[in-house]
Amino acid sequence: MGKGGSLSDNVLKKIFLSYTYVAIWIFLSFTVIVYNKYILDKKMYNWPFPISLTMIHMSFCASLAFLLIKVFKFVEPVSMSRELYFSSVVPIGALYSLSLWLSNSAYIYLSVSFIQMLKALMPVAVYSIGVILKRESFKTDTMVNMISISLGVGVAAYGEARFDTWGVLLQLGAVAFEATRLVLIQILLTSKGITLNPITSLYYVAPCCLVFLFVPWIFVEFPVLRDTSSFRFDFVIFGTNSFCAFALNLAVFLLVGKTSALTMNVAGVVKDWLLIAFSWSVIKDTVTPINLFGYGLAFLGVAYYNHAKLQALKATEAQKKAQQAGEESGKLLEERERDGNNIRNESKN
Repeated sequence: MGKGGSLSDNVLKKIFLSYTYVAIWIFLSFTVIVYNKYILDKKMYNWPFPISLTMIHMSFCASLAFLLIKVFKFVEPVSMSRELYFSSVVPIGALYSLSLWLSNSAYIYLSVSFIQMLKALMPVAVYSIGVILKRESFKTDTMVNMISISLGVGVAAYGEARFDTWGVLLQLGAVAFEATRLVLIQILLTSKGITLNPITSLYYVAPCCLVFLFVPWIFVEFPVLRDTSSFRFDFVIFGTNSFCAFALNLAVFLLVGKTSALTMNVAGVVKDWLLIAFSWSVIKDTVTPINLFGYGLAFLGVAYYNHAKLQALKATEAQKKAQQAGEESGKLLEERERDGNNIRNESKN
C-alpha cells in the first residue's frame, strides 16, 4: 500500500511538473510575442525598428548565456573547432538573424492573431525543405496533409480583415528562413553528433546574429535613429523585453529537457489559440469567422502531423528495443553454448 501510494505520488509529481513547465513556456512565449507587438506597433509604443530590437535581444541573450556557461557553469559548453564553427554555426546564425528580423518586422503590418495563423505553415516549410535537401523522404499522404494545412492558411488569409501584402511576405519569408535553419541544424550539427540546447545555441549563435544584423542596421535603421533626436533608450521597456526573450529560451531548455520536443509542439498549438483569443478580446484585432474556419482546417492538419510524428517515434523506439532485446538474447545463447562446450570439454578430460 505504501509503495503504491509513493508510486502514485511520484507520478502525480511528474505530471504536475510537466504541466508547470508547459504553463511557464506558454506564458513566456505569449508575453514575448505581445511585448514585441506592443513595442513595434505604430499605434502602441511606436518604435518600428525590428532590426534594432532583435540586436538588443541578441546582445542581452549572448551576455547572459556567457555568464551561465563560463562564469556560473550552469550549462556545459560544447567542444567545437573553429572550422566547424564557421562551416556549421555561422550559416545557421545567418538564417536565424534573417528569421528574427523578418518575423519582428511583420508585427508592424499584421495583427498578432493573423501572424499565428501564418505560422501554421511551419510544418509545411520544414517538410518541403527537408525533401528538397534529402533529409525527408517524399510521402504522398504527408504531402496531402501539407496541402491541407496550406489551404487552411489560405482560407484564413482570405478572411483577414487587415490583410497587408508586405506584412504577409515578411512573415512567409521568416517561416522559410526558420524552416531552413531547422533543417540545416540536422544536416550541419546533429548529423555530426553535436547537440545545442537553447542556452549553448545563444552562446554560439547570438554573436553571429549580431554581426549579420549590423550590416542592414547601418543602412536601414541607424540613419533614422540618428536623425530622431527625441528618442531616448528606455531601459525598463527594453530591459524587461530582453529578459523575457532570454527567459523564454531558458523555458524551452527546461521544457524539452524535462518533457519532449513534441510536448512543446502540442503546447504551441494551445498557445496559438490563446494568442488569437487575446488578440481579439484585448488588443481588439478583428478576427472573422472565415479566419477561424481556415485556421481550424490548418490546426487539424498540424495536429495530424504531430500525431504522425509521435507514432513514428514510438515505432522507432519499439524497433530499437526489439533490436536490443535480440542482441541481448543472442549474447545469452552464445554464453550458454560456450559454457556447454566448456563443461563437455571438462567431462572428456
